[in-house]
Amino acid sequence: MFDVAVFGSLFLTLFVIMDPLGVTPIFLGLTAGRPAKVQKKMAFQAVCVAFGVITVFGIVGQQILDYLHVSTQALMIAGGLLLLLVALDLLTGKNDEPQQTKDVNVALVPLGMPLLAGPGAIVQVILAVQHAKGMEQVSVWVAILAIHVVLFLAMRFSLLIIRVIKDGGVVLVTRLAGMMLSAIAVQQIINGVTQVIRGG
Repeated sequence: MFDVAVFGSLFLTLFVIMDPLGVTPIFLGLTAGRPAKVQKKMAFQAVCVAFGVITVFGIVGQQILDYLHVSTQALMIAGGLLLLLVALDLLTGKNDEPQQTKDVNVALVPLGMPLLAGPGAIVQVILAVQHAKGMEQVSVWVAILAIHVVLFLAMRFSLLIIRVIKDGGVVLVTRLAGMMLSAIAVQQIINGVTQVIRGG
């Protein structure tokens, strides 16, 4: 039987971690300058990548980490460092240089992973799958699917904003996205380090 409580709990947790509303300006910043058709495709690709990564880790995540002798804390710190590098590019305007980013598919990295399918989301999914029993597994996977649908809709309709804010607004959004993303990255690193200290 479908468990509404399990679904609601995991969906809300993933909503906070994956932050569909917060990822919108970052998506706009990373895909600025590309045709609307390409941006829509990248939104879909990013969600597919995130869903694929989350699914793999949901099924065999703990086994993968155990095999590689990698802790969830190390995963969080590594993801934070990767996001910080991307944030610095946004803040310094390096992503405004077409020759460097025109052929780069940001839908894969950093959008799909580690921004959407980040260490926090991966860890929550691993734990949710481990603790779910029987039909609760259905609720867990429906919640995972639902949050990815919400993520796609948030990025897909964020393209309408571009028509309103124009190029100057996109530059502003890009800088703000870089600042937000850097804060997310630093917080992720802090969380990882804090867990290591508490565990040690």
